[in-house]
Amino acid sequence: MATKTLPVLTAKDFQSDQDVRWCPGCGDYAILNQMRKVCAKIGARRENTVFVSGIGCSSRFPYYMDTYGFHSIHGRGPAIATGIKIANPELDVWLVTGDGDGLSIGGNHLMHILRRNVNVKILLFNNRIYGLTKGQYSPTSEEGKKTKSSPMGAIDMPLSPLSVALASEASFVARCVDVDKNLSEVLERAAAHTGSAFVEIYQDCNIFNHQAFEYATDRQTKEDHIIRLEHSRPLIFGADRDKGIRLHDHKPEIVDLSSGIKEDDLLFHDEHDESLAFLLSRMNHPDFPEPMGVFYSIEDDCYEDLLESQIAEARKAKGEPDLEAMFNAGDTYEIE
Repeated sequence: MATKTLPVLTAKDFQSDQDVRWCPGCGDYAILNQMRKVCAKIGARRENTVFVSGIGCSSRFPYYMDTYGFHSIHGRGPAIATGIKIANPELDVWLVTGDGDGLSIGGNHLMHILRRNVNVKILLFNNRIYGLTKGQYSPTSEEGKKTKSSPMGAIDMPLSPLSVALASEASFVARCVDVDKNLSEVLERAAAHTGSAFVEIYQDCNIFNHQAFEYATDRQTKEDHIIRLEHSRPLIFGADRDKGIRLHDHKPEIVDLSSGIKEDDLLFHDEHDESLAFLLSRMNHPDFPEPMGVFYSIEDDCYEDLLESQIAEARKAKGEPDLEAMFNAGDTYEIE
């Protein structure tokens, strides 16, 4: 029997024929380019890949990937993605959302897809603003943020997407920056993970909230303000790698490695430690360097696999379901 070899796809093969309609300079471009490269690198098949989104600037993403896509309802992307994965578990399903779509109107749905551990990869673009509706404060906007909808400053406390994901029992949690070199590595890790993978991406909205994450993107200073997570490695940061993080009274503190403190005295990263992951998710600029990379990763049963097993068990015990018999069971009546 003759065998057919599938063509090797490149990043360009994942580029759709649609004009990209984000604002010039938007951080979404960098994410889109990296996503196309990652799809090619991991051997993704266009006919087997689905990108789902809700509403917002980030949610135009499916139009620009030459795969299957679903531009769905505001905040309801997780429900749509769950249904797709249950209906066809063989598909590679990605969900693209934003800090407004995912954490405001869609917060409830996001929580449930994470706790169920549906094998869907979730990218949350966080620009700390509502961009599509022209600059209102979002669930991640910092306290005191002055916007069109908060002219005197936001009085809401911002949500931490990572803390929300961890509290929702996500089995994979990571963070990176739209223009950083580790974005592709994190996306590859998420793609390889079995279960719900949550990736927060700091994304620059250069129109309504430009340089919100300048401390994490400025080439001259960013290494002093971020800390790159490596499993089983000490938490060291700084342009000269001369600073570290250790625990003191169960709280993180910054220490100077030139003062005689050794690497063994520092906190070591463990991707399998949920408590440590939550502690790291609470380290925020400017008090601490903000961690980047994989915070948490464990293997657990996927929702769709458990569902399939339960259905198979029911069929084995009761046989194939008879829909007509069910409709006619018990007391029935006719309307004439």
